[in-house]
Amino acid sequence: MTNSRLNAIREDRLRKLEELRQMGINPYPYKYDKTHTCQEATDSLGKKVKSAGRIMAMRSHGAMTFVDLQDQSGSIQVWFKEDDLADDYQILDLLDRGDFIGVEGEVVKTKTGEISIDVGSFKLLSKSLRPLPEKWHGLKDTEERYRKRYLDLIMNPDTRDLFVQKFKFWNTMRTFLIEKGFLEVHTPVLETTTGGADAAPFVTHHNTLDIDVYLRISMGELWQKRLMVGGFEKTFELGRQFRNEGMSTEHLQDYMQMEFYWAYANYEQGMELVKEMYRRVAKEVLGTQKFKTRGFEIDFSKEWEKIDYVQEVEKQTGVNYFQAGLKDIKAKLKELKVDYEEGPKERLMDLLWKQCRQNIVGPAFVINIPVEVSPLAKRSEEDPRLVERFFPIFAGSEIGNGYSELNDPVDQEERFKRQQEMRDEGDEEAQMHDKEFVEALEYGMPPTCGFGTSLRFFAYLVDRPIRECQLFPLMKPKD
Repeated sequence: MTNSRLNAIREDRLRKLEELRQMGINPYPYKYDKTHTCQEATDSLGKKVKSAGRIMAMRSHGAMTFVDLQDQSGSIQVWFKEDDLADDYQILDLLDRGDFIGVEGEVVKTKTGEISIDVGSFKLLSKSLRPLPEKWHGLKDTEERYRKRYLDLIMNPDTRDLFVQKFKFWNTMRTFLIEKGFLEVHTPVLETTTGGADAAPFVTHHNTLDIDVYLRISMGELWQKRLMVGGFEKTFELGRQFRNEGMSTEHLQDYMQMEFYWAYANYEQGMELVKEMYRRVAKEVLGTQKFKTRGFEIDFSKEWEKIDYVQEVEKQTGVNYFQAGLKDIKAKLKELKVDYEEGPKERLMDLLWKQCRQNIVGPAFVINIPVEVSPLAKRSEEDPRLVERFFPIFAGSEIGNGYSELNDPVDQEERFKRQQEMRDEGDEEAQMHDKEFVEALEYGMPPTCGFGTSLRFFAYLVDRPIRECQLFPLMKPKD
């Protein structure tokens, strides 16, 4: 719609607004005692109801007007008759598509069989000044839908349904963990040292303390492990975390994450718990454990395979992590036409792994990951070059991350030093040396399994780009 056309419509609606006020009608009253949703009204044939919603369409036929009324539950036809409403019927001339109204009347069937509210009285609840997009030709541009999500929610019931599913997703996870005896906790969002992930943080300034602080990049991993030191045995946190990294169909900078920590358990027990939780979540959100996503057919109910990280990379690329040098990995990345920046062996090997994982259907758990790429995981008893870490994986992507937590303070100190060396060499995603966390470990932390999963799991479950799964994704302001 052109700006001139939009301005003309807005001016006409402002005129109607003023006319309503001159008639003594408040176009923006304070409340309405709604007793039935549109869906409840639809199911109340023969009964008196009082419902409210937005006008989505208006059709006049002589002394009758039909309106499609929509609320969160759905829509219902509303039937206005001049004989019943007398002078109030003329107010309909001042209403438009997009206005909110409240209606009271009996639910009937029209001659065409349409269930409708036969209006005995009505009230304007909010006058809209801008026109809604056209039903069939409006709001198609993806960026516009994200920028004006409120219009997307009005015009596309599928979008509203998506966020109802998202609520079920997180609520099912929370309920599952509470049933298993986990305590929900809340740890700091602002940190002086980031930890718990390989990611670049957002930096801000604390005025009162006059120090720079970071927005957390994990769901309180190092804080929850402090809780294990302090005597808690099962904790989880569900909240927002922030990573100052690239945008893609899988990555956001501000998103929901869940992490749990389970004292006296190891990664084998963690895998069993995660498998049970993922199956429960899929069943609650989708109604089934079988679904299609990213071109793959996934079945959570089948046995989950265990895939060896080192063996899988060698099988797909011919590169053995322990035998290959930095030059070998670079050569393979060039052969696969993968862009990379100069970095240590473990960082480039991770890029090679990301190419391999794209071919894994799953569901499966990836295990036996090299210690260099896992600075917070416990070494394997069978092979100290590896750690007891696992990724749930399906449809070619890692959908979570867990491990037997490292509780040896000496080993942890050495690994933090290696991460700090990588930071000093320019790797902004390497982890910071958290001396206070090492001090906490020196008081003793029991064997613990930790696990985290994020909004990416939901995006893959419903087969949508991850930005589609944010109500209001970050957008660059218009000029």
